Amino acid sequence: MENGNNSKFTAEQEVQHYRWFKFKELLDWLRILVLSFCIVYLLNTFVIINANVPTGSMIPTINLGEKIIASRLAYINEKAPQRGDIIIFYYPDNEEILFTKRVIGLPGDTVTIQDGQVYINGIQLVEPYASKTEGNFGPYEVPDGHYFVLGDNRNNSEDSRFWRNKYVRKDKILGKVIIKYGFNKPYISKIK
Repeated sequence: MENGNNSKFTAEQEVQHYRWFKFKELLDWLRILVLSFCIVYLLNTFVIINANVPTGSMIPTINLGEKIIASRLAYINEKAPQRGDIIIFYYPDNEEILFTKRVIGLPGDTVTIQDGQVYINGIQLVEPYASKTEGNFGPYEVPDGHYFVLGDNRNNSEDSRFWRNKYVRKDKILGKVIIKYGFNKPYISKIK
């Protein structure tokens, strides 16, 4: 064989040239893998939350078994959750568990559910995303720095109505859900 200088490879050079295991290439691949792992770790720790939804409490917005991505950056710099936001947070009665629910009551609000309709400070809340709630609940006075949350599938949701600690503290909110996706029929859609 000849190289660019029209000189022949020595047997040793040819063995080196065709050797399938090249240590330098292995190091290059290892660097790429370590860098990729570091980037994914940093994104998952500081920018997003990737979670699975194991229950049907948010149907029809988020279906059983769907995956969701939430932004950890949504509520920094004095930004606060707004009514209607879907959030991931530590469950107030057991902070080892993460929950996903919709923000209904803001700090200072009075939340009442009468004949299946949600009222905020006496005004009926229009909720096209939610199934009708059966029963009467409340009134709930939402304390400062806390939020009252409900699942969209109201009759199949363990939410603020039933918890011992009724409200989610702002510092226990991990992020705002922005995307849902699935693998059975691959798709990605933005949460509204």
